[in-house]
Amino acid sequence: WMLIGRSRMYRSDQLAAAGFRAAVLCRTFTFHSHRPAGNMEKNLQLVRNIVPPLTEKKHKGQDGKIGIVGGCTEYTGAPYFAAIASLKVGADLSHVFCTKDAAPVIKSYSPNIIVHPVLESSNCVDEIQKWFPALHSLVIGPGLGRDDKVLQNTKVIMQKCQQRGIPIVIDADGLWVLVQEPCVIQGYSKAILTPNVVEFARLYNAVLKDPLDEYDHQGNLLQLSQALGNVTIVQKGQKDLISDGTTVLVCTQQGSGRRCGGQGDLLSGSLGVLTHWALAAGEEKTDGLNPTLVAAFGACALTRQCNYQAFQKHQRSMTTSDMIVEISTAFNKLFDSYRDE
Repeated sequence: WMLIGRSRMYRSDQLAAAGFRAAVLCRTFTFHSHRPAGNMEKNLQLVRNIVPPLTEKKHKGQDGKIGIVGGCTEYTGAPYFAAIASLKVGADLSHVFCTKDAAPVIKSYSPNIIVHPVLESSNCVDEIQKWFPALHSLVIGPGLGRDDKVLQNTKVIMQKCQQRGIPIVIDADGLWVLVQEPCVIQGYSKAILTPNVVEFARLYNAVLKDPLDEYDHQGNLLQLSQALGNVTIVQKGQKDLISDGTTVLVCTQQGSGRRCGGQGDLLSGSLGVLTHWALAAGEEKTDGLNPTLVAAFGACALTRQCNYQAFQKHQRSMTTSDMIVEISTAFNKLFDSYRDE
């Protein structure tokens, strides 16, 4: 089997990846009868259940220390949006691990973000691993770019996260790494993928080697999740579909027709902190539902609500910066976040 795209990046792993694809192609899929996910309000209540209370007994860092892996010469806005979104949702600290030339630009956007210029360095993995004990989750991909060295480092970071049990959200060019080698994330239950329409089709083809069924979006999503070992996938679109290969949630929170760049970064950054909260809360607070599904549903609903509110004010001139401003009121509207105990 031939690897897709720039397989020269990963020559040492070609045989393993080829074996993975062969196994996927020969696999017989068992479609679990995914249980009804309930209505929007029920799912929103599950998200409310995982939001930690604000209390004076807490110390800095308990409500979330989130890392963003991404940021290069061309793309400095994406990691900033993801990082600032995580803070606005309620994380205490946010780190960006980016390339050296992107670091001063990202630093200039906000004093609230901790920036590490390491992504293309030869000791990148070691430098980022040093911070693993101080991170609750990693968001991999916003502004990553497609430099071969950076992508190779990113692949190893994904593997190291799994060894340490760190939850990872994979978006944008982080998904490109998986197109090259889907086995990198195979079976990792703390991974959440957030592809848009184009990224989903590309990943589906790389894994299953079959065309999408244009009439069965939920079926496509179930197949891809199962083929990857039941990782959670958020298929962004007119309706956001979320599945772990067993259950499908549908987020229809009202947004708008405005599709400016950067909205996916807001989603992935907020998902980084919601994933930490959901896994910490456990299935007792999610009514037995996979916590990653609840976290993903919350991030989708929040992003759509921010989109809706910003669009009411700015119409066609709305940008993601306008949506960032709306996070506080949107979060309060959906999840009634301020609970003092």
